[in-house]
Amino acid sequence: MDFLKQLGIQSNNLGTCSNGLWLQSPKEKPIISYNPATTEEIAQVSGCGLSQYEQVIASAMNAFSQWKQVPAPKRGELVRIMGEILRQHKDELGSLVALEMGKSKREGVGEVQEMIDMADFAVGQSRMLYGLTMHSERPQHRMYEQWHPLGICGVISSFNFPVAVWAWNAFIAAICGNTVVWKPSSKTPLCAIAVQHMCNQAMSQLGVEGIFSLFIPYDHTVAEKFIHDKRVPLISFTGSCKVGLQVNEMVAKRMGRVILELGGNNAIIVDETANLPLAISAIVFGAIGTAGQRCTSTRRLFVQRSIFDEVINRLLHAYQQITIGSPLDEKNLMGPLIDAKAVDAYVNAIETIKKSGGEILFGGKVLSMKGYYVEPTIVKAKHDYPIVQQETFAPILYVIPYEKLSDAIAMQNAVEQGLSSALFTNSVVNSEYFLSAMGSDCGIANINIGTSGAEIGGAFGGEKQTGGGREAGSDSWKSYMRRQTNTINWSKAMPLAQGITFEVGS
Repeated sequence: MDFLKQLGIQSNNLGTCSNGLWLQSPKEKPIISYNPATTEEIAQVSGCGLSQYEQVIASAMNAFSQWKQVPAPKRGELVRIMGEILRQHKDELGSLVALEMGKSKREGVGEVQEMIDMADFAVGQSRMLYGLTMHSERPQHRMYEQWHPLGICGVISSFNFPVAVWAWNAFIAAICGNTVVWKPSSKTPLCAIAVQHMCNQAMSQLGVEGIFSLFIPYDHTVAEKFIHDKRVPLISFTGSCKVGLQVNEMVAKRMGRVILELGGNNAIIVDETANLPLAISAIVFGAIGTAGQRCTSTRRLFVQRSIFDEVINRLLHAYQQITIGSPLDEKNLMGPLIDAKAVDAYVNAIETIKKSGGEILFGGKVLSMKGYYVEPTIVKAKHDYPIVQQETFAPILYVIPYEKLSDAIAMQNAVEQGLSSALFTNSVVNSEYFLSAMGSDCGIANINIGTSGAEIGGAFGGEKQTGGGREAGSDSWKSYMRRQTNTINWSKAMPLAQGITFEVGS
């Protein structure tokens, strides 16, 4: 495939890059990238050993000592160049995302566009790293706060957004004066290698090195070294709640910082006043986009009982229009799951649903075609089914009727995760109630917009077991910096705060 060569992807690739140089790795079993649409091998990657990891960290530390001294607007120039390179390779990188991860080509290209948008946002943010000025209680004193970079920011990303989540973190971290070390998912190593090639090109153009680095380890030993490493003050982790909890504990033990973007058992509520064509469109994309493998995927649907049958009929009609097949064929709306384990999780969930008494209204089967394909599934369920309380990373939508909006919100909030939520309504009262402190407990709460597809301008993240982290827009940049409060005494006296007197001879 021509786009692989254009992105620097070969049959055999090195998975460790430091100071713009690809490091030779020990001769061990390679990491193999598979095409989930065919189960065939795409390419191999030589993973990172401990000695290569040490080179990456040492180079990133050395680069930080220089990079933090560069004015923030000048640091933004590196990210601006990255944005331009991404524009040049938008289609090729989008195709690689579709090939290696399995999401549709249009979603893959959309993910690259998200990186470009993030670059534009970060360039502007590089001139807006604001601190506050406060009035001192002491005469002839000035008080203010400023923000300084942390050092090395570690990014551990998941397979489902193999490039965009890195950009959310890396572009903001870089304009804040940090260096970035990336450990991507071993399920999508080629996407990371392609992006690192672009990083090397951008750093070369600006005449800097070591700002963006990459390592793809053979096993958990190197990854755990990364998480425990005191030289890495911040770890941004995207993944499951279970692993995120372990990462949180390990980093906390060394008094490091974490940004956690974990699971989401997201819900849409449709009330009796809702614009149904609008709602159905959002529900279907939220449930089947990326084959249900987004942290923001719609997994639960609460429908007011008076319109329940109509919503079900509209959903069934919409699901019959979904085209499933090769992600590189742009006519297809849904591709495969990532691997055989994901298919097994789907099958187990379907069996559990049947045993619980749930009624499968559509789908529920593994498709008899090459690749990890399953049917998008609609289930009429009860909210107290244990399986409904869990996050299954697959295109399974649980539909549940409700009587009162307060009941629907209570059920929505009753799960352990708190990432994304939405209400479809034409009632001002209902929308305000949903967005109030009595409403959704999620980090994202939308009106007449689905749970999936957040814009980069807002802070992205959730509550409860979703981790509480925030990335991308708003003031998320503060997570990548340390705050310093400064007080300057320009008087000839030494007054103490709170009126305390303490006199000693001089």
